[in-house]
Amino acid sequence: MEPSNQKSLERAVSQKAFQMGSSFPCQICVVGFLCGVCLTTLFLAALTSLGTFEYGGLSFSSISEGSSAGNSSSEFIHVVTGTNCSSKRQIRTEKKVDPLRSEEMINDERVTLLYSAWSAVLNESGSGESDLLQRLGVSRSSIPNAPHLENCMLKAQVNERLDKHAENEKYPPWTSWKGLLDRYPAAATNEQSRYFRHQDISEGAYAPWITGSDEENFPLTRKVQRDIWMHQHPLNCSDPSVKFLVADWERLPGFGIGAQIAGMCGLLAIAINENRVLVTNYYNRADHDGCKGSSRSSWSCYFFPETSIQCRNRAFELMGSEEAWKKGTITAKENYNSKKIWVGPTPKIWGDPWSHLQPTTEINGSLVAYHRKMDRRWWRAQAVRYLMRFQTEYTCGLLNVARHAAFGKEAAHMVIRSFDGKWPKDVTIDPRSDIEEFVWSSHKPWMPQPLLSMHVRMGDKACEMKVVEFEQYMGLAGRIRKRFPQLNSVWLSTEMQEVIDKSKSYGHWDFYYTNVTRQVGNSTMAAYETSLGRETSTNYPIANFLMASEADFFIGALGSTWCFLIDGMRNTGGKVMAGYLSVNKDRFW
Repeated sequence: MEPSNQKSLERAVSQKAFQMGSSFPCQICVVGFLCGVCLTTLFLAALTSLGTFEYGGLSFSSISEGSSAGNSSSEFIHVVTGTNCSSKRQIRTEKKVDPLRSEEMINDERVTLLYSAWSAVLNESGSGESDLLQRLGVSRSSIPNAPHLENCMLKAQVNERLDKHAENEKYPPWTSWKGLLDRYPAAATNEQSRYFRHQDISEGAYAPWITGSDEENFPLTRKVQRDIWMHQHPLNCSDPSVKFLVADWERLPGFGIGAQIAGMCGLLAIAINENRVLVTNYYNRADHDGCKGSSRSSWSCYFFPETSIQCRNRAFELMGSEEAWKKGTITAKENYNSKKIWVGPTPKIWGDPWSHLQPTTEINGSLVAYHRKMDRRWWRAQAVRYLMRFQTEYTCGLLNVARHAAFGKEAAHMVIRSFDGKWPKDVTIDPRSDIEEFVWSSHKPWMPQPLLSMHVRMGDKACEMKVVEFEQYMGLAGRIRKRFPQLNSVWLSTEMQEVIDKSKSYGHWDFYYTNVTRQVGNSTMAAYETSLGRETSTNYPIANFLMASEADFFIGALGSTWCFLIDGMRNTGGKVMAGYLSVNKDRFW
């Protein structure tokens, strides 16, 4: 009986325990106890997972000693407990993100440091280390090449050599070689190289400032540019048969830079038609402290002079001769009426190449196949290209500053990513090799590509043409993008602040523009330029103009003289087949 009684007792206790376990208060106690255990376990696991990391020289440490700062593969554990409070655990492991984030931040620091180092080099006035470089702790020899910047001093020296007659030669040293290859030491000792170089020069190779063939430019561009240079650079400026036209740039109130250039294009046409050498004199927009020495108040502050120094001196000498004025050896702008300057006859010594212009300009969805002033369009393109054929060191510097402000951070990112090591600590900058020095010297500075340039002219221009809102410009940009979906970057030039503000709502585009105070409201352009000062109001439009001429695509307004001239620069700079989209149809179109 005893075993039976014992079984009965155990059965009764088990039943009672089951009833007690099934009661609600007991369930609460059990669940609470198990959840407490779970939370404690999770808390302890989290504490042991924390390690140490460094960023920018600052050290952050955890309570635990069991994790290493350099171990990016350390793991932590999430424990998920079911609502039935069972002891089953779901374990999930993840990589720590702190070390990875730290590396990204350190790379950003390197980018900022490189950008600042390039900025310091741009602002250097001497050959020694700048104070900023010393503060940054970077030596000039350790700074990698900036792909978006040019060596302006070297470029000006090369261009100066190409803008003079070669010794005992009729033409300048223009050859089929690009860059500095004709200066390569081996070329000087190679008899065959010297022969072909002499042949190139004696026969008159095409002007080196023209990119591409005639198929990529307006008809006869290469020949015309060579002929204009020869006309403007006679071998003997003191020859009695050489005549001159000396002209100041327009400076009447209300004449913008575009109008001044268009007027000088007309005077160059007169000079060629009358077989005179054009000599430009006072240029009011260069009358500021940025233009030093003899280049002050002169076109030669921004671009190479239109003629040689010998011809300039000879022309100024003749201006003091009453006999020279009587004989017509020298004339001035005042000898010609406004109509002849602005709408005078186009030089026809090259025939009528404008009759062969192909339609590459679109207005309202249709190409412009013909208009009444095709000759003026062709000639102004040739004239402005010649006048701007070579940039001075000063203008090259303006473009460097503009590109650095716009693209410098992106360029620094590219350069930092290209290194195997970590600049500046363990990266060695090798000296320039021969291929860099002599072959790659002619490569243009880097810009985001493809790049769309857009000039939005509004404000007081409404009195001359139909102005168009920014949204319509962006509509045309969208059309280009449908054909070229890789297009993301826009170089935006405008005098209006509202255009800059509106551009910020187009988040799927990257806009670049010069950092300058812009116009608010509809004050006149003259008043706006006065508020900027002469130096700024000249420098930033010229930089924008040249950036637009180098961009892959262009959107503007044909009613604007500025856009008209930009189009001309592009059509003599290898961009004719890129086309031109205009937001309006105005004037003689």
